[in-house]
Amino acid sequence: MKNIKDYLETIDQVINKGPYEDTWESLREYKEPKWYKDAKFGIFIHWGVYSVPAYGNEWYPRNMYIEGSKEYEHHIKTYGKHKDFGYKDFIPMFKGEKFDADEWMELFADAGAKYVMPVAEHHDGFQMYDSELSGFNAAKMGPEKDIIGALKKAAEERDIVFTASSHRAENYWFMSGLREFDSGLEDIQFQEPYGYAVKLFENDDLHETTHNIHSQGPSTEHLDNWLVRTCELVDKYQPKIVWFDWWIQNVAFKPYLKKFAAYYYNRAAEWGEDVAINYKFDAFAKGTAIFDVERGQLASIRPRLWQTDTAIAKNSWGYTENNDFKTPESVVCDLIDIVSKNGCLLLNIGPKSDGTITQEEENVLRSIGKWLRINGESIYDTEYWSTFGEGPTEVIEGAFNDEKRSPFTSEDIRFTYNAPYIYANVLKWPDNDKVVIKSLQKGSKYFAGDIMDVKILGYDDDLNYKQDQEGLIVTTSKTINTTYPVCIKININ
Repeated sequence: MKNIKDYLETIDQVINKGPYEDTWESLREYKEPKWYKDAKFGIFIHWGVYSVPAYGNEWYPRNMYIEGSKEYEHHIKTYGKHKDFGYKDFIPMFKGEKFDADEWMELFADAGAKYVMPVAEHHDGFQMYDSELSGFNAAKMGPEKDIIGALKKAAEERDIVFTASSHRAENYWFMSGLREFDSGLEDIQFQEPYGYAVKLFENDDLHETTHNIHSQGPSTEHLDNWLVRTCELVDKYQPKIVWFDWWIQNVAFKPYLKKFAAYYYNRAAEWGEDVAINYKFDAFAKGTAIFDVERGQLASIRPRLWQTDTAIAKNSWGYTENNDFKTPESVVCDLIDIVSKNGCLLLNIGPKSDGTITQEEENVLRSIGKWLRINGESIYDTEYWSTFGEGPTEVIEGAFNDEKRSPFTSEDIRFTYNAPYIYANVLKWPDNDKVVIKSLQKGSKYFAGDIMDVKILGYDDDLNYKQDQEGLIVTTSKTINTTYPVCIKININ
């Protein structure tokens, strides 16, 4: 096992060499990677020990220790008392016997994904990679495979950018409920994978605990461990993005966030690579990393690159036996809306404990890929236009709002741009095969040039178009029968 103190000294040495210092002033010199701006679409993977019980959601390890919860009752009924069968006892059952990194990556390539992000460590404290800092990892227990290493190799063989996420921060308090009853663990000081199991407030108000940046923070020991584990992930696998969940916004993390960013960016400079950090809320200073919105979108264009992370399953990030899945059409619409506002979509799947991907998620991914093979030029390598779009449907801004919007209508259109083309994605094709793009009307405040030609991607028959005071009016000679968005490609001068 590596010595944490020695690793901390190495981190300081790398920071001292530069070019980045561990200050917000220095880190603001960070530049967004061009590959990231161009990629637009990635796959998130929540796979871990929590896929064994496959009940509730990926927070089963926390909720199973909260008396009165459905997970608590389910656990006793299914596995027995907690002191006789704790969360760690699921690890030998997590075998991943059908896991095939190449099969996964072939599916993601078919879906049109340009980057992939497996969860390297979730809140449950079980690492999915071969760590020298803990024995609780997939290379030494459970599957006895370096899952992260296998996925990196398979991704890079297919020119899919490899990235990773760390949720280690939350392990500090994640299983705090085990202290409230005869769990067999109520008196632990620190024990993997349960962490410190600190109950931060008497009423354990999770929202207050995790969203108030000035609430009680983690111990120095946990912060040092978090920093070293995350830097180890960087050094072993060189991910092009490191994604963090939300609790790092706690004020106690701030010096450590700056240290990690300086270390990561300096390592990337050594590698000659462009990398990124994803953060939520206000964890990082503006301009020092890439902002991320969980299960939500923005209402308008953000000039700096941003990202939505969401899942195909509405109710869980990990696999459960009763997941409720989104339709591929709704995911494509969200992808288009996000890209029109200068964002990227990171779409999650939750494989089963044996390493197979559900048929429902596979169908969604392949359907997205089919759409992208026709319309991908309106997504990849594009930038935002003068306005993100038009139409009556309101997208509610902020986290956990992606299921709150109404269905898009035939008047809802989203724009992207790649000179000399404007791409207008009609999110629901009208029954009368007539589209009016109001933002391109004569005298528009958004566009004063000439329209040279208009095409519909994937449509080979004749169409008619004219530009007047109402807008750019496009009509087709034959009906387009589809439940998916249709892209109008406009050549401008």
